[in-house]
This record gives sequence, structure tokens and C-alpha cells, in this order.
Amino acid sequence: MTEETSEPKGTAVFSEEEAEFLAERFIARVATVSEGGQPHVVPVAYRFDGRNLDFGGWNLRKSLKFRNLAGNARVAVVVDEILSTRPWKACGVEVRGTAEPYTRQGETRVRIRPREVRSWGLGDSSR
Repeated sequence: MTEETSEPKGTAVFSEEEAEFLAERFIARVATVSEGGQPHVVPVAYRFDGRNLDFGGWNLRKSLKFRNLAGNARVAVVVDEILSTRPWKACGVEVRGTAEPYTRQGETRVRIRPREVRSWGLGDSSR
């Protein structure tokens, strides 16, 4: 685990619509994989700084997602929303990247560095 750094290491760039969508929401689903290949998906509250997504949590160091990240830092994150069911209209952003645990002011957190971004239902920028 490292101390927080301000240098961006991610290579993905968010469109204006994607960045706005992520900045206005607070809950994401984070997928990790165990050493044995078992997927694990959990909701987390996150913060988006325009480049990376960060999350923490009560007892984070003892969680399954944290243990999974120790063996495999690759993650996928989805933030989505159903806008209407009739007609069906949904939008969202999927981020694939690497997770880096860090400590800030004594609190353990995880920073997700995006490598690939996909989105849908956000208008012209959806990819």
C-alpha cells in the first residue's frame, strides 16, 4: 500500500458527458476476481476526481474485494441508471482498469486508474 499520489497513471480519457455522469452519482458496482478466478461484484460509494474513481469503506482491509485486489489489481466498475422503463432507456459508464490501495489521513482507500472506458445512453459520446 502506498501513500496517496497526485500523479495520474491512467490512460483512459473521459468524454465531457461521461465525466459529468460520474461526478453526479455516488454508487458504483466494483467487480474483482479471486485468485481462483471467482468473480465478486459489490456496490461501493465512490468519488470521481475527473480522472480516477476512489472508494473506501468500513473495515475495507478485511473485505473480500480488498483481498481479491491484493492478488489481482484488475477491476471493472459500472455506474448506471434506468431513466425510463416505458420506453426502456438506460445509461451508464463502465470503467476497466487497475486498483491501487493507498492511505490518506490514516484511512485506507482504493484508487481505480482507468485503462478503458465504455458508455451507453449518454448521447453522442456513448461508445
